[in-house]
Amino acid sequence: MKYSTTLPVKALPSAEKYDGKGPEYKRRFHVMAKPTGSTCNLDCTYCFYLSKEDLLHQDRHTGMSDEVLENFIRQYIDGQDGEQVVFSWQGGEPTLMGLEFFEKVVKFQKQYQKPGQRVENDLQTNGVLINDKWAEFLKEHRFLVGLSIDGPRELHDRYRVTRSGKPTFDLVMKGVEALKKYKVPFNALVTVNRTNARFPLEVYRFVTRELGATYVQFNPCVEAVDFKVTAPQFWRDDTIPITGTRRAKPGDLDSIVTDWSVDPDDWGTFLKTVFEEWVNNDLGRVQVNLFETAVAQTMGMPAQICTASEFCGKGLAIEKNGDIYSCDHYVYPEYQIGNIEDTKLAHMAFSERQKAFGMGKKDTLPEYCKQCPYLKLCWGECPKNRLVRTPDGEPGLNYLCPGIKAFFNYAEPILVGLATLLKRDFAGLRK
Repeated sequence: MKYSTTLPVKALPSAEKYDGKGPEYKRRFHVMAKPTGSTCNLDCTYCFYLSKEDLLHQDRHTGMSDEVLENFIRQYIDGQDGEQVVFSWQGGEPTLMGLEFFEKVVKFQKQYQKPGQRVENDLQTNGVLINDKWAEFLKEHRFLVGLSIDGPRELHDRYRVTRSGKPTFDLVMKGVEALKKYKVPFNALVTVNRTNARFPLEVYRFVTRELGATYVQFNPCVEAVDFKVTAPQFWRDDTIPITGTRRAKPGDLDSIVTDWSVDPDDWGTFLKTVFEEWVNNDLGRVQVNLFETAVAQTMGMPAQICTASEFCGKGLAIEKNGDIYSCDHYVYPEYQIGNIEDTKLAHMAFSERQKAFGMGKKDTLPEYCKQCPYLKLCWGECPKNRLVRTPDGEPGLNYLCPGIKAFFNYAEPILVGLATLLKRDFAGLRK
C-alpha cells in the first residue's frame, strides 16, 4: 500500500465508458462520503476519525458545499456503468448536515440518474438526532440506516459518549423508536472493542432480540497508538512486535495499539461464541456480515466484504471539500489521490495509483499468510491492521491473526457443512 503513494494518478483505459472495442468491462466502484468531515456530536473514545480535524486542518463549522455535493453526485453516477449506484453517507455524523442537505442529495440524484439505473442511499449514524421528521424522510426516500450501537447500556456507554462525556444509550434508543415507528430498515453496526468483546452473547442477543436488527455488522476496533498522525504502512519498522508478544496486545505500557483496541484472542472467542449462537438459533433469520461472507467464500463465491476480499481499492472516500482518498481508513495526506474539482472521480478510482493500492493487499502478504490454510477466507484481513510480525519475524501480519485463525479453526467444519447444504438446495432449484 505504501508503494502506491509514489505513483502518479494516471487514468487506466477502464476509467472511461466502454467504447465497444476490446474486452467489455463495466466500471463499478464505491465512495464513502463524509459531508461533515470529522465533525460529530459525540466524542467516542475509540473513534478513528475525530482526529482528522487536526490532521487535515478542517473547519468544524462548515460542511460539504452545494457545489461540491452536486459535482460529486454527477461524477459518481456518470463514472459507473452498473444498473445500481449506492451512495453511502458517513462522518463524523452526517445528520449534522440537516434534512435540507439530504433533500438536495435526493434532488441532485434524480437530476443526474441515468435511464434504467437504480440509485440507492445508506446512512451511517449514531442515531442521536433521528426523530420523526428524519425517519419520515428516510422512509420516503428508501434510505437504509446503519446504526452504531455497541450492545446493552453498560457496554454501549463505555466508549460512546457525548462531547461533554455523558452516556448516549437512551438517546440512541429514542432514535430507534422513530425508525421503527416509520418502518425504516436499519442495520446494527457494532464496534467490537476491548470491553464488549468479553461479552459476546450479551452483545449479540441485545442487537438481535432487544434491538430487533436482522443484519449485524461486527467491526473489530484496532488502532495503532500513533494512528492520529501516522498513516498505515508508514509505521517505524523497528517498533513492530512479533504476534502474540505482550506489545502485540492492548493494555501494555509499550503496546503498539490503543488501550481500547480489541485483544486478538478475545476477538477469536467473540467470533466463535456468536457464530455458535447464530448457527443454532438465527441461521436464515439474521445476517451477520463476517459469517455470511465466510459461507459464500466456502462455496467458492466472492467475498461480500472488502476485508475478506483478495484485493481492495474499490472503496474510496470523499471529504467535505472534495478531496479523494484511497479508503476511509486511509484518510491521511499520503493516501490522498486528488480532488474532484481538478480530476475526474472515475479517473482517480481507475488509476495506476489506486490499482496499486488495491493490489497491494495481496502483493504484500507475508509468507506466513500464504501458507495458511485459511488464506482464501481471510486474505490478511484489512491492511490497516497489519501491525505485527509473523512468528519468524517477517513484517506485515495482521494484528488480529491469532483470533482469526482460532475462529476459522473452530468454524471451518460447520462452514463446509453449510456450504454443502446450500449448494444442494441451489442445485434443486435449478432442476
